[in-house]
Amino acid sequence: MKPPLIQERGPATMLPVGSPATVRSYVRLLARRHFRGFGAVVGLHTVATLAGLVGPWVLGSLVEDLSAGTAKGRVLSAVGWYLGALLVQSAFMGWSRLRGGVLGEEVLADLREDFLVRSVALPPGVLERAGTGDLVSRGTTDIDRLSKSIREAVPELAVALVSLVLVLGALVVTSPLLAITVVVALPLILSTSRWYFRRAPQSYRAESAGYAAVNTVLAETVDAGRTVESLRLGTDRVELTDRKIGEWQAWERYTLWLRSVWFPTVEATYAIVIVGTLVLGGLFTVRGWLTVGELTAGVLYAQALTHPVDLILRWYDELQVGQASLARLVGVREVEDPETDELAVPDGRRVEATDVRFGYREGADVLHGISLDVAPGSRVALVGPSGAGKSTLGRLLAGIYAPGRGTVTLGGTALARMPAERVRAQVALVNQEHHVFVGTLRDNLRLARPEADDTELRAALDAVDAGEWAEALADGLDTEVGSGGVALTPPQAQQLALARLVLADPHTLVLDEATSLLDPRAARHLERSLSRVLEGRTVIAIAHRLHTAHDADVIAVVERGRISEYGAHHELVAAGGPYAALWRSWRDEH
Repeated sequence: MKPPLIQERGPATMLPVGSPATVRSYVRLLARRHFRGFGAVVGLHTVATLAGLVGPWVLGSLVEDLSAGTAKGRVLSAVGWYLGALLVQSAFMGWSRLRGGVLGEEVLADLREDFLVRSVALPPGVLERAGTGDLVSRGTTDIDRLSKSIREAVPELAVALVSLVLVLGALVVTSPLLAITVVVALPLILSTSRWYFRRAPQSYRAESAGYAAVNTVLAETVDAGRTVESLRLGTDRVELTDRKIGEWQAWERYTLWLRSVWFPTVEATYAIVIVGTLVLGGLFTVRGWLTVGELTAGVLYAQALTHPVDLILRWYDELQVGQASLARLVGVREVEDPETDELAVPDGRRVEATDVRFGYREGADVLHGISLDVAPGSRVALVGPSGAGKSTLGRLLAGIYAPGRGTVTLGGTALARMPAERVRAQVALVNQEHHVFVGTLRDNLRLARPEADDTELRAALDAVDAGEWAEALADGLDTEVGSGGVALTPPQAQQLALARLVLADPHTLVLDEATSLLDPRAARHLERSLSRVLEGRTVIAIAHRLHTAHDADVIAVVERGRISEYGAHHELVAAGGPYAALWRSWRDEH
C-alpha cells in the first residue's frame, strides 16, 4: 500500500512543526526538570524486576533437585522464596506505577504550560497569518494524543528497557546456550521494525496535520457562516471539507495498514523465540550440555523476555503518535521572535511610515511604497475601497506586522525593534474582533489594568456608553460573564473591549471597524462619547463609515496598496478626486 499523496498547501501559512533537533532539545529539557522523578521510577522497577528473577531461578533449582532426588525438605523453602519474591515484586511494581503516573501528570502539566506561555508570546502577525484552527488543534487534539504517551508510554518504556536488560542478563548467566535463540530472532524483529519505523513517524505527522486542516476548514466555515450563506458558498465549503476529511482518512487508513503488517510479524517472532528455546534446549539437555534445572530457568527467562519486548515495541509505536504531536506542540518554539532592542525607547509620539512595502507572501506585496506622517494628537482616517490595504496598513502602524521594506517608527524609533510589551503600552489596535473571558465583568476589565479600582472601572464603562447595562446586571461588576455566565450581546462585548482600551490608556490608537457591530445611530453616539475620552490622543481610524473620516483632521485615501490622496475632508471634496466620489456615493446611500 502506498502512502497518500501530500496535497499542496494553499496560501494560508500554518505554524511550523518542530524539527527533530528541536524535539530532542525539548525532551532533554523535560528530562532535566524531572530527573529525580524519572530516576525513582526506574529504581523502583529495577527492584521489582530483580525480585521477579528469583521465581524462575527457584523453580529451576527445585527441578534440578527433584531430578537428582535431593529435593527432600526443600519444597517448602522454595515456595517461601517464590512467594516472598512475588510479594516484593508486586509491591515495588505497584509503587513504580504510582510514581510513573505522578511523573506523567507532572510532565504533561509542564508541557501544557510551556505551550500556553509560548503561544501567548507569539507575534500577533504570526497568529493572524496562521489562523486559529491550527493553534486550537495543537492545544487540544495534539495534547490529548500526547497525554497517553506522557502518562503511560514514557514510564512504561523505561521500565520495559530495565526489565529487558535484567532478564536478558539472567538468561545469559543461567543458560548461555539458550541465548542463541534470541540472537536468531533478533534480525527478523529488527528488520520488520526498521521497515515500520521508517514509515510511521512521517505518516503520523501527516495524519495529525490532516486533522488540523479539517479543524481549520470547519472553524473558518463556522466563523464566516453568514458570508458563506449570503454568497451561497455552502456547496464549495462542503466539498472542501469533504476533501480535507478524505485526505485525513487516507492517512488514517495508511497508518492502520502499517500496524496491521507489523504487529503480526512481531507476534510471530515471539513464537519463534519460545519454540526455538524448547527445541534447542531439549537437544542441549539430551546431549548433556544443559541440566534440567538450567533448561527450566532458561525457558522461563526466555518467555519473560517477550513481555518487555512487547512493551517496548507497543509503546514505541505509541510514541510515534506522541512524537508527531510533540513536534507540532514544540513547533511554536521555532517561530522566530522579531529582533528587538530592550534599549529602544521612543522619543516622542509621532508615528511615521517611510516607503513601506509589505506582502503576506514573498513577491506579492499588498502595500507599495507608502509614506505617512501622523502628528501627535491628530486624527487620521484611512479610507478606500475594500481590499485596498487599509487594515494591513493599520496593523503596520500598530506594530502588529513588520514592514518588508521601509520603516514604521514611533518617536523616531522603529516599532519592529521595540519589545512588544513596550509597543502595546503606547499603541493599541482595536478592531471588530473581541473576546469575553470566562469570569466576572470586573476581571474582564482588569485585564487592561489589574490595579484599577471599581470607580475607574465604572468610569471606563460610562465612557463607552456601557455603564447603564453593566449596572443593570444582577451582580453588577461581580456578574459572571462569558461561557457559562451571562451572555453579552455582540455590541456589549465590543463596548467591553473599548472599555479595556480606556483603562489601558495608550497614547496612540488604531481603530479598525471598532464600532462595526453597533447600529449606525448607536455607533455615532458611541464615537462621540469616545471622542471625549480620546481627546489629546493620536487616533488612526480605518473608516468604513465616512462620517468618521469627516471628523478627522486629515484623510488618507488608500487605493491598490498606495495612498492616492491626502488632506482634510473639505480639501479632498473640493479636489473632486477618488475621495469626493466615495463621499458622494456614501451620502446618496445615507
